[in-house]
Amino acid sequence: MRDNRIARLAFLGMPSVYLLLFFVLPLVSMAVLAFWRTENYHIIREANFGNFHTLLVEPAYQVFLLRSVVMAVAVSAICTGIAWPVAYAIMVYGGRYKLLFTLALAVPFLTGEVLRVIALQGLLGPMGLINAALMHMGAMPLRFLMYSNIASAIGLVYLYLPIAITVIYLSLLNFDARLADAARIFGAGPVRTFFEITWPLNLFGTLISVVLCFIPCLSTTLVPRFLGGPDGTLFGMALAQQFAESGTWALGAAMGVILFIVSISVTLLMFRIDLRRAGFSGMGRA
Repeated sequence: MRDNRIARLAFLGMPSVYLLLFFVLPLVSMAVLAFWRTENYHIIREANFGNFHTLLVEPAYQVFLLRSVVMAVAVSAICTGIAWPVAYAIMVYGGRYKLLFTLALAVPFLTGEVLRVIALQGLLGPMGLINAALMHMGAMPLRFLMYSNIASAIGLVYLYLPIAITVIYLSLLNFDARLADAARIFGAGPVRTFFEITWPLNLFGTLISVVLCFIPCLSTTLVPRFLGGPDGTLFGMALAQQFAESGTWALGAAMGVILFIVSISVTLLMFRIDLRRAGFSGMGRA
């Protein structure tokens, strides 16, 4: 009995200690640093709200945050909209190749994120593959494909679409397809079956997919740096500059606190949806 208790404590204690050391403590230290100030690359330990006041009154930071939220919402919606038919097709028509298709989704992660973004530069750039092909055919190049917010959105969709497909596919694995078959037997068409049976019963997986796309897109730094151009600065990129070129670490910590609050707020808002009313049956009995 005592050995079981020790094993249980060890099993639960190790991940708890890991989360405490590498998640909770960094967040606490960032929150504390946000209330200090930085002068000439030195931290002044004086409690004040100056950093948050700067974020509230400076229009540039408000634009960066609004642009980041809009970008994250758009990319999450696009990824989810593309992921659903792909995941559903793998589930229904994949047959014995389902595992192969699922493993193929992990292929992009065999290379670093920097290499994948640079590859997009070669595809979308002014002399990239797409524009070179258009000019070869006598058409004008598509200049909005590079160094624009559209280019950043394309890059973010490219990076996070495999995650969205995988999450929705895993949700569909637990879906009882006989329910959809029963709906079709009783006269429901494919569209009605999807929106009244398949979609509601997999809503939880869809919400997880949206959150897993939204949060990293909200704080992304690499994609806007390589693809966004001068008018494509996002909040995460501006935050990274505070810890690098600017050296205003306290202001950067305050920006991190704002990002964390926005991320948690959106996550809580998403999961306030009444899943039972939507038809989700995986919450257990009331």
